[in-house]
Order: sequence, then structure tokens, then C-alpha cells
Amino acid sequence: MPTLIDFSAGNEVPRWRAINDTVMGGGSRGAMHAAGALGIFSGELSLTNGGGFASVRREPEPMRLSRHQGVTVEARGDGRQYQLRLYSNQLIDGAAYRAVFQPPAGEWQRIALPWSMFEAVFRGRLFEDAPPLAPDEIQQLGLLIADRRDGAFRLEVASIETLEVS
Repeated sequence: MPTLIDFSAGNEVPRWRAINDTVMGGGSRGAMHAAGALGIFSGELSLTNGGGFASVRREPEPMRLSRHQGVTVEARGDGRQYQLRLYSNQLIDGAAYRAVFQPPAGEWQRIALPWSMFEAVFRGRLFEDAPPLAPDEIQQLGLLIADRRDGAFRLEVASIETLEVS
């Protein structure tokens, strides 16, 4: 499985930036930081002022993924639900293709996310008129939490790799 994102590389975490609900008056905070060979997406979700999401996005980079069946995320969570988001020029600004996953609290898991699991969303709602995901058009990826629960969150990520046919 070719590796797309390897957090053991010292230059990986600085390539991620936070985009939280503070852009619309909310009070959530989240960021990506390094802990050894891991990327840690963590912070605090707040439903105050209509908020309720925290996210990080990696800097854009063409990925050319049409020869692959999807992606896998090697992660250890806190029992909360997360989203892997894929951004493409196929969609309007602010829209993304998302796949939802929920790793068990405290356990490492390799989560397979085939392309068929991704659905187009815009501002938290399904984007009905969106074209199907074209893997060669993916330009950026990100992580998001928006599970409507106040409180701290922590998702440890070792890598994001391509999903191959077995």
C-alpha cells in the first residue's frame, strides 16, 4: 500500500492547518501536532453560538489516485466519530467528499475507506447535485469532528495509505 501521509516524516505536521467553527462565531478549537511518529488531531468541541466542528486540512497536492480502491487510515481514537474529507476541484469551494469512521477508544485500527463510502457534503449537509468522486481529481485531504458532543477529542494518526484490491 503506497503511503500518502506518513506522520513519522518530520515535515508532515507543519503541512496541516486548522479550520474550526470560529470562522462562523463558534467556540471549538482543534489542531494537528506531532507526538513522535504520530499526527495528533486534538482539541475541544463546543456547541456554543451554533458551533460544533473542528477540522484540519493538509496543504493541497495533486494525488492521482484512480488506480486505487480508496484509502486507509491507521488511527487510534477516543470512541468519537470523525470524518476523512477529500477536496476536489469537482466541487464548489467549501464542499468536500466525506467518509465517516469511528475507531474504538484506545485501540489502533486500520480503517479501510473505499471510494464508495465517500459522499459529497456542503456545510454539513449532503450535496445532492454533486458529481461522483473522481479519485484523480483529489487535491487535498482533511480530518473533521462534528459529532454534536461538547468536550475534548483526540485522534492519533500514524499514516494514511492507499487501499488496494486484495
